[in-house]
Amino acid sequence: MHMPAFSARGLYAVTDGPRSDLLEVCAAALAGGAAIIQYRDKTADRVRHRDEAAQLAALCVRHGVPLIINDDVELAAQVGATGVHLGEDDADIATARMRLGNGAIIGVSCYDSLDRARRAAAGGADYLAFGAFFASPTKPNARRATPDLLRAARTFGRPLVAIGGITPDNAQLLIEAGADFIAAISGVFAAADVESAARRYADLFHK
Repeated sequence: MHMPAFSARGLYAVTDGPRSDLLEVCAAALAGGAAIIQYRDKTADRVRHRDEAAQLAALCVRHGVPLIINDDVELAAQVGATGVHLGEDDADIATARMRLGNGAIIGVSCYDSLDRARRAAAGGADYLAFGAFFASPTKPNARRATPDLLRAARTFGRPLVAIGGITPDNAQLLIEAGADFIAAISGVFAAADVESAARRYADLFHK
């Protein structure tokens, strides 16, 4: 039985690259208390992806925080990332587990589907992500999830991640419903002061 070790609760900061100051803003998010960093870059520049992911992997090791790679199992393996996040069009859990090993953290997007979450948990996912909970500038047309979905998913015994338009002002409802992690993209990385923005999210888990 694999037992990936990662913080039980907190801010899950998802990058919004490409950007020239990626390493600096991720360091700021970590200084603000981010519990997980996800490298997310939807461009096709694989050389830059590998270089940035390798630098982020080293940064996260220094902070003792997991680095999760969005969508790309091979990139996660190449840079020694802690794990990978899989959407509905990505590799399946078994394939990712075979490539990354039992110690990897494999998370799965479940969107607004309790059934998908049930299958992912049974298939060995280490966390289940739901959203969008609110209107999101990153994914304006995303399917919408509800707090009741988090309450129902707690029975699967996996950490739950909430994403989608979540701010420090509307997050408490989701934490109370069972979210172990609040994921934020623009809420952290579009902020003028990334460290302070991250701290506002992280502080929600220390009340």
